[in-house]
Amino acid sequence: MKNKFSLVLSKITALVLNYPLVLLMSLATVIVIVYGIETNPNNVEEYLLLRLGITFALGISSQFALKMLAQRIKNGLVWQLTGILFLIGFFFVFPSEEKNFSEVYGFIIVPTFILSHLLVAFISFTKNENEETNFWQYNKNLFINLFLTAVFTGVLTSGVQLAILAVQELFNFDFKGEIYLETFAALSILGSTSIFLLFNESGLEYLEKEGSYPVVFKFFTQFILIPLLIIYVVILYFYCLKITINWELPRGWVSYLVLAYSIVGIFALLLVHPLHKEKAKSWIILFSKIFYYTLIPLIVLLFVAIFTRVLQYGYTEARYFVLLISVWLTTVVFYFIFSKRATIKFIPISLFAFGVFALIFPYINAFSVSKKSQENELKQILTNNKLMVNGLIDFKAPIADSLKNEVESKFEYLSQRSDKEYLKTFLNAETKALVEKDKYWYNGLFKNVTYTNKGVDNYVRIYTKKNTYEIKDYQYILNSENRGNIETTIGKDLINITNTYNYQNPTFEIKINEEVKDIMPQIKAFCNKYKSASKDVLVDDLSFTVDFKNYQIKILFNSINWYTKGNNYNFEETIYLVKSK
Repeated sequence: MKNKFSLVLSKITALVLNYPLVLLMSLATVIVIVYGIETNPNNVEEYLLLRLGITFALGISSQFALKMLAQRIKNGLVWQLTGILFLIGFFFVFPSEEKNFSEVYGFIIVPTFILSHLLVAFISFTKNENEETNFWQYNKNLFINLFLTAVFTGVLTSGVQLAILAVQELFNFDFKGEIYLETFAALSILGSTSIFLLFNESGLEYLEKEGSYPVVFKFFTQFILIPLLIIYVVILYFYCLKITINWELPRGWVSYLVLAYSIVGIFALLLVHPLHKEKAKSWIILFSKIFYYTLIPLIVLLFVAIFTRVLQYGYTEARYFVLLISVWLTTVVFYFIFSKRATIKFIPISLFAFGVFALIFPYINAFSVSKKSQENELKQILTNNKLMVNGLIDFKAPIADSLKNEVESKFEYLSQRSDKEYLKTFLNAETKALVEKDKYWYNGLFKNVTYTNKGVDNYVRIYTKKNTYEIKDYQYILNSENRGNIETTIGKDLINITNTYNYQNPTFEIKINEEVKDIMPQIKAFCNKYKSASKDVLVDDLSFTVDFKNYQIKILFNSINWYTKGNNYNFEETIYLVKSK
């Protein structure tokens, strides 16, 4: 027992000494999450914790990559400190206020995390004699260790949480519910990091050590991945035949299927890479030879599908990245077809280079191209549809709901990308003042809208921006979120407010003692005025009055979400004003 304890202690000590910064980043991530759970922070603190958590989480993979580099060049402390400086800079990439944090930062966060993991794959293999073999062995061991880490962490986390539950139920301990979230955070982040590092033992020297080829890789590729690829390629080639015969443009969704086929195929080739030179493995040789050739017509289809969307709607970050991956895929295909000394290192290195280009290259990165494209799209829409007078938008001009939604979509997109100054060039002085005051300033600006369709989901949202009401004649305020029912008393009078989800016959009843009033007919009559509307309708006032024998109740809605197909209504932030007669 003593020897085993000493062995465990020595492994933990070696782990901390080998990977101090990786463990520190993992621990910091857990601390941020636990602190956020325990303290119930306000919005400002919560946003700060979000920024810290994302930054520390990125530090786990980036510091592991730099540790691998340090072990290769024997003097990597400078690089690891550079990694710390990079994380500090990454933290300040985010806006200082939550209101300025938008979906665009997702296109920074996700690619950066992917790039940090790609860095792990190749950073220590810039110079090495047996580069190809060592590179494959290193990544193979990382992949296996990652899979084992997921299994071990899943079992450990589930077991510990079940143990906490058992103690709570059997011994009547009153644990706070937060303990389960905190335990999950600690084990899934710090626990999984520690397990993964333990599997990697000494690091680079252990990971690139040559071992026997895992038979499971061959089985998995031969009997699972390749059959899937055959299904994919048959579907795609038949689709190519269909659009050629019908002479029609491909659907945008086909891009994802082509990319899926390409990525799964490349992954399959990497799994069986050491076997491709063995004559006995004829199926591997055949697959390796024909795979990249099968991609050529599919790449043509991919570019046609992408540019169909781009020419119609312009660039966005998502379309930019899909196009970028397509260009990278084309580069990989021609590299492996024409290069006589092709190396599998080219795959992660080239993808990393393309990713860095998309994020930081001046003027033609994902964000610059997308913003400029949407600016041009907006200007073209306004000009072609004659919605401008003397360079400013005429919000009183007749406009179809579909065009209104398209213009508002451009406004929203550019507003979220800190391009408000450009938008202001189209606005008069009165409208400019709204831009800084209201996040959704662009809703309801057009005054002469013709509603032509009900939208794909048969959904209409009727809402108001009115947030000030006179209550001098009312003595009581009742508040309810969404469909929350209310039961309360005023003096000796019992008040019940209920509404149902009955699709055929929804009800919204207010009962005072034995007197019952259903206000649903009022709501239906009001909503029916907008039954041909498209998605969003702004109204000046969204309130209803109900009279009882001894009381009058005024109902104030923030919005009514009306699903016209199912005749279903949902109410947000409902307030009731009550006065005695």
